[in-house]
Amino acid sequence: MGGIGKTALAVETAHQACTQGWFPGGTLFVDLRGYDDDPVTADQAVLALLDALGVRGPDLPPSTARQYDAYRQLLAERQHRMLLILDNASDPAQFLPLLPGTDRHRVLISSRDRPDALTGVRLVNLETLPPDDSAALITRALHDADDRDDRPAREPDALRELTSLCGHLPLALQIAAAMLRRRRHRGIASLVDEISKAGNALAALDHGTRGTDQYGRSLVLRPVLETSYRRLPPDQARLLRLLALAPGTETGTDAVAALADLDTEATVSLLEDLAAACLVSPVWAEEGPAGGVRWRLHDLVRAFGVGVVAGDAWWVEEGDEARGRVLDFYYAWADAADAWLRWLPGRPVPGRFGGRPEALAWLDQERAGLVAAVGWADGERYAGTAVRLAADLAYYLNWRRYFDDWVAVGRASLEAAGRSRDRTAEAVTWDNFGFALRKAGRVAEAIEAHTRARDLFQAAEDHREAIAWDHLGFALRRAGRVAEAIEAHSRARNLHQAAGDRHREAISWHNLGIALHAAGQVAEAIEALTRARNLHQAAGDRHREAIAWNNLGVALHTADRVEEAVKAHGRALEVFREFEDWYATGQVLYALALIHKSAGRPAEAHASWLQAADAYTRADATAEADEARTWAEEQQ
Repeated sequence: MGGIGKTALAVETAHQACTQGWFPGGTLFVDLRGYDDDPVTADQAVLALLDALGVRGPDLPPSTARQYDAYRQLLAERQHRMLLILDNASDPAQFLPLLPGTDRHRVLISSRDRPDALTGVRLVNLETLPPDDSAALITRALHDADDRDDRPAREPDALRELTSLCGHLPLALQIAAAMLRRRRHRGIASLVDEISKAGNALAALDHGTRGTDQYGRSLVLRPVLETSYRRLPPDQARLLRLLALAPGTETGTDAVAALADLDTEATVSLLEDLAAACLVSPVWAEEGPAGGVRWRLHDLVRAFGVGVVAGDAWWVEEGDEARGRVLDFYYAWADAADAWLRWLPGRPVPGRFGGRPEALAWLDQERAGLVAAVGWADGERYAGTAVRLAADLAYYLNWRRYFDDWVAVGRASLEAAGRSRDRTAEAVTWDNFGFALRKAGRVAEAIEAHTRARDLFQAAEDHREAIAWDHLGFALRRAGRVAEAIEAHSRARNLHQAAGDRHREAISWHNLGIALHAAGQVAEAIEALTRARNLHQAAGDRHREAIAWNNLGVALHTADRVEEAVKAHGRALEVFREFEDWYATGQVLYALALIHKSAGRPAEAHASWLQAADAYTRADATAEADEARTWAEEQQ
């Protein structure tokens, strides 16, 4: 893409190659200015090349055809290999007539457009710099100007954040370095703060300096992106604008198709054209049911596209309509995925996906876009869809333990629910938000959220009041208010029993059992957990049955019924491994380790803690894994 450093890399490579004697015949360089308003034609370039080869004035052939003949004859007669650099080509017509008629010499071409139609051309794709190289570029630029400048060493975190704001694009990094040189007595953090507050790195960097690089080119970003954008045909330009509005950093092909209101084939064709222009990067997803190509915009290209849309009222409306299409797309697919995650035998089989693993894989792949899409609903127009999408993500985000994402989704959904003026939707949103807050360790806020949800459901005479009571009980127990938690779970159980909802009744029995165990009422806890297990078993809900088995095992251990406890944990472990619920697997193995330790079986305890650490690691639960390994080491 523009600003990636093609010219600098080509020139530096040529210098190193000549130093090593690769091109004893020398180097020829022509800037074709392919992205300027008046690009250099091949006919103009051949005159410059002939001049560099010593053909000028009266020796210059009078016609263009004879000038090309003279150029190729001179190259053919040269015994020593030469390197020809044709920089900034935007069209093959600029460089094809300039290629030597002999394979003795070498040609290096730089371009923002990939010449896929040409044969015999080796393509070298340049990506943005790795983070460490980005930091090194700024550090070197500062040291070259003043070797006493120690800001990079003093502010390594701010330096890394600055390189991230620059998208690791060399041109943006050079601009940032120039801005830092000008503000010599201010820290790197001051520039980071300035760019962050601007909310648009492209605008902040373009207003920061009016300098030039070593080739005399202005250190500005927007004109570089503008020239690439202006060259696009209307359909490609439209897709780039819409893609800049897409949620998340990467977008799947189906989501892009919904965004653009095109069929998949037409969408892929346009995306491939944008990729050939180095404005979009294809990213290969992992193998599997949700695999395939995803599409990524550089952050600065995205900022440019957003700015272009904001400058035209018709494009703003087009963008709003595209947002609605993507929200509808995400909601339809997330709803189907959520149905698979909650599906029980005997119920109608959900559609769209081939099963639970495929639904999970799709959610994993689209998570960033789904989370961002909920925050899109900044007006009443799409508020209802955003609320429904957030509700469909709750089970998944809890399953994967993405609690920060869940809190972000909950907050955005609350704002949307308030705009939708749907009090039932608002109640559901408060309840889900409370669940997310509790999982994130923000218990006091969770109690307040669940209380709001309960009150709203009560006012609406909605049966989901029982669910809010259950969730409130969870939060109260976490806050140490166990007696109130028992009362809340009992209220939930009674309401579910009255409604004949056996599935929810089982959940309430389970939650009540945990609260009773926390209150020291072990016998009552065992009875409640056994009731929960039996009800889940009858419903065919194997995962919740496993959760009940696990907590029943904990209560049985407290009651010194050790062998029964081991068997209960074993039943839970089998199911959790089958479901690849690695966090729950770690919990069960940790509980088994405690049983073995108290029974005086250090070898078994050691093995169980190591297995727990492995399971927690697979669940990305680093703290729990470290704790399990520490206990394992103490048992050696």
